[in-house]
Amino acid sequence: MDKQQAKQIIQETFENPFDKGRFTLFIKNLLNHIEENRIPPRHGQFIPDAYKPYISSLARIGKFNDNENRVDILIIKLQKETSLERARTMQRNFVAGYLQGKYGSSNEKEAALVAFVSPDSADWRFSLVKMDYKFEQTQAGRMKVKEEFTPARRWSFLVGANETSHTAQSRLVNMLANDEHNPTLKELEQAFDIETVTKEFFIKYRDLFIRTKEELDKVVKSDAKIKADFEAKGVNTVDFAKKLLGQIVFLYFLQKKEWFGVGRDAAWGTGPKNFLRLLFEKNMADYKNFFNDILEPLFYEALAIERTNDFYSRFNCKIPFLNGGLFDPINSYDWVHTDIILPNELFSNKEKTKEGDIGTGIFDVFDRYNFTVREDEPLEKEVAIDPEMLGKVFENLLEVKDRKSKGTYYTPREIVHYMCQESLINHLDATINPPKTTVKEPVFTPNTPTQKKLFRDTKPRQLCLTSEKYQPVVPREDIESFIRHGDIAIEHDVTAKEKHAEKSDYNGKYKKYKLPETIRAHAKLIDDALADIKICDPAIGSGAFPVGMMHEIVRARQTLTTYLGNTEERTLYNFKRHAIQESLYGVDIDLSAVEIAKLRLWLSLVVDEEDYQTIKPLPNLDYKIICGNSLLEVEKDLSNSELFKEMEKLKPLYFDETNIKKKKELKQKIDSLIGGITENNKLFDFEVYFSEVYFSEVFHKKGGFDVVIANPPYGAEIDKITLKKIKQNLSDTNNSNSAAIFIDYGKNRVIGERGTLTFIVPKSLLYSENWFSLVNSMLGNTHILVDVEKAFEKVKLEQVVFVYSKLIHKKEYLARKFLDNDFIRSTNIFNDLVLKYKAWICDVSPEELNIGNNLKIDCVYMKDISETKRGVGLQKYLSNDGDHPVIGGKNIFRYGCNGVKGYLSKEILKSNRNKLAFMQRPKIISQDLVAHIQNPIPRIMITSFYDGTGKIIGLDTVQNTIITDSNYDHKYILALLNSTFVSWYTYKFIYCAAIRTMHFDNYYVGKIPIPKISHKDQRPVTILVDQILAANQECPDADTSALERQIDQMVYKLYDLTPEEIAIVEGEKKI
Repeated sequence: MDKQQAKQIIQETFENPFDKGRFTLFIKNLLNHIEENRIPPRHGQFIPDAYKPYISSLARIGKFNDNENRVDILIIKLQKETSLERARTMQRNFVAGYLQGKYGSSNEKEAALVAFVSPDSADWRFSLVKMDYKFEQTQAGRMKVKEEFTPARRWSFLVGANETSHTAQSRLVNMLANDEHNPTLKELEQAFDIETVTKEFFIKYRDLFIRTKEELDKVVKSDAKIKADFEAKGVNTVDFAKKLLGQIVFLYFLQKKEWFGVGRDAAWGTGPKNFLRLLFEKNMADYKNFFNDILEPLFYEALAIERTNDFYSRFNCKIPFLNGGLFDPINSYDWVHTDIILPNELFSNKEKTKEGDIGTGIFDVFDRYNFTVREDEPLEKEVAIDPEMLGKVFENLLEVKDRKSKGTYYTPREIVHYMCQESLINHLDATINPPKTTVKEPVFTPNTPTQKKLFRDTKPRQLCLTSEKYQPVVPREDIESFIRHGDIAIEHDVTAKEKHAEKSDYNGKYKKYKLPETIRAHAKLIDDALADIKICDPAIGSGAFPVGMMHEIVRARQTLTTYLGNTEERTLYNFKRHAIQESLYGVDIDLSAVEIAKLRLWLSLVVDEEDYQTIKPLPNLDYKIICGNSLLEVEKDLSNSELFKEMEKLKPLYFDETNIKKKKELKQKIDSLIGGITENNKLFDFEVYFSEVYFSEVFHKKGGFDVVIANPPYGAEIDKITLKKIKQNLSDTNNSNSAAIFIDYGKNRVIGERGTLTFIVPKSLLYSENWFSLVNSMLGNTHILVDVEKAFEKVKLEQVVFVYSKLIHKKEYLARKFLDNDFIRSTNIFNDLVLKYKAWICDVSPEELNIGNNLKIDCVYMKDISETKRGVGLQKYLSNDGDHPVIGGKNIFRYGCNGVKGYLSKEILKSNRNKLAFMQRPKIISQDLVAHIQNPIPRIMITSFYDGTGKIIGLDTVQNTIITDSNYDHKYILALLNSTFVSWYTYKFIYCAAIRTMHFDNYYVGKIPIPKISHKDQRPVTILVDQILAANQECPDADTSALERQIDQMVYKLYDLTPEEIAIVEGEKKI
């Protein structure tokens, strides 16, 4: 079929109430061929007890095979209207059970395409549910699926009579139109890919921001009164435009809850879902200019001021009072006495887009997308604009100021999720369980079984042994199971609890609980620890980490409700509000970031407001998320302690205050106290700053935060005066990189005695010389290190994640590799090896670690037999002709040099004789930047050649190595440097598997181990090197690969590698 027909089928199927006939027709055209192997609707006894409150029936209309995977097509009818939105985990886990063959069907299914239909059929979801199978090895050595916690992932389109099908059309139309190709399961996953929609929406949103900012520029330029007001209030058009779009998009989410345009006597939740469009079309009130006459009164009167019964006469309907600051005029600009006449066409028009859609205005663009008030989760993704995606869009927008701006980059959600979970696990372990204590115990019979079991690492016949005595209240592995899998287990455990309550000797399928007994027994203790946690993001950006931590806390506490009861008080809304008020804090030097982070928290809170009788106003977050420099601090002494106490009394009152006058008075009092404490210092033109002041209640109560989690700025510019003040307070580093400073401050000054520091930082932390003092200070307390490679799209730097805990002291750490949204490797590494290599090794397998750590030959290190210096930076003096040729890194290949970079005059050579003296002797010349190669396996290639004359001059893109020990031939060392093994060793144990910007300077060259052999034994190697050099001298394109292969084999023997180890080095053996 053609694309127009395909679009029509999607539109008819997805923009109407669910119809089985239309849905079946759509599926047949989408997949081209299905086996109509129907299962009639199953309900009643066929639905497991845990799902009966939510699932009415299950029917299969067919199945589909792509030659590798089976996909079933299901229709699932839900019990209640609210189940579609609120019981998403239940729906996903119900389908997981079906795919695993638990309801009488086979388990030969990898995925299902499902229509989830609410009772009135008007709104429904079209979902792809796929099992995320994990495998384990049996005692017999076979692989089987790990059953206990096998999650399913779900991706969904929001469809039905109240939704647009624009997104579904863009993702499915090509597949539907292609009658010749049957889609694969992988292609179906790609069609449901949320990231594609995110990128598309960001581009549209950025364009809307730029147009809005440009229209504001025109207004300010043409109206002297507005210009004067903006200048007096410190308002700029960039922040104004960002806030305006943020306000509008916030209302797009809320109108989905049907809170706007509600009749005077009608209940909340009965308003139109397209309220803003109705306003624009003058259905609520007439106007001349939409922004000046409609939007400003809506923002700064209707939503910002309390009214009796929330009735707003201007629009003749109820509008909820939201409070919170989002609907305060930016910097208190005078919206009443200024007329900001933005063109009505900015909001909606009839222009045609390049995709063929009609309308390029703000409402036109937003109306094409589905907005869902439900937060995205790792296992549950909606192909729609959700609050989490909005955070990603906002963060990308932070650096956008004009049409030339590209945007910043967002920490990927999978990494945020992982960091949040690990932080929470660490916090619970540190808070609930007592610290390990060292004890001495006598041992009289060293070979008894008990001795072997408890003390297997001790020496034979030792009479008195030191050991760690440890009896945790809740074992760490139980905490991990609870945090990672609690929401998967909860449906089962709810039913199990009910069955055991009905019958004390119950022995059916729900006899065993899925969550560990220690979690159930200590539910109150765990819940208290979760409620009391204090979390700070000192570089908050758009708020991804605080929001992520809030979700993990809420999900965990919701799971515990099963064992604690009191379900009326333990609601999602109450959990979130408590977390925002008691647990979450953040700082950013960017005012836009602070406003965006607040909006994310407000939005996350309001989406779970279910009390439609009284919609609660949003809290004031001015003293929770602050603008300033989290690296500076103030002195705390007796003279200002009373000021701190008074401020800490006032801040909770301000958080909940809704009266404009009282709110203003409280803010003035708090700001006055802050002024007294800080002696009215100002920083970077912002009136607020130090976390010790704003978050003093945390430091007074706990001595610091329980969790500090962030993606701190890398290499941020810090002026000399500020940097000097900051460095006075550093404990473990002299590194001026802002990320290093954040780590030092975080671990030594911001987290409490039991605190956890979880950062994603540049990978240079692992191997760079000026980071190692910091690494040394973190060993023993860092138990997780994760190489996430290039986590940020289009950012050249690589990153690592670490989890540091003040309370945990270990002799080893877990090193992991995260790639393509999955952990592909995990290795336990002893801290002693980090000290040995002076590198925080991460991306290595146990087998690779054994090779590097167990070299069976006598070695000397390059630092003991050589000296390496960089070439000279004389590029600006180069010419096309001159007295002396000069080479650069690109002229070098293994064992040779091709061409020159340019020429230098005698005068320049003479004036730089001191710099050049080192390299004017026989030497090995190497490329300064080490090449990284991805195929067939990730590796590096050291590239060096020999200058036997000492006459070759290199620029600063090359390194010059002089062998200072006469026991070693330059050509022998050259062979080693160019060998496969030394490149592998350097990649894994010196550069810690980095892939960019590895300089081959003296520090790194010096770490390479060199086999100690005589000149006689070096001779077979140097003979081969002479043959390669001669061949390259005669023809630079000579094929010397066979000779280089012979050298590789010799080098393997020199390092005493086994055939199996050689296969690992060369990537022939998978590990």
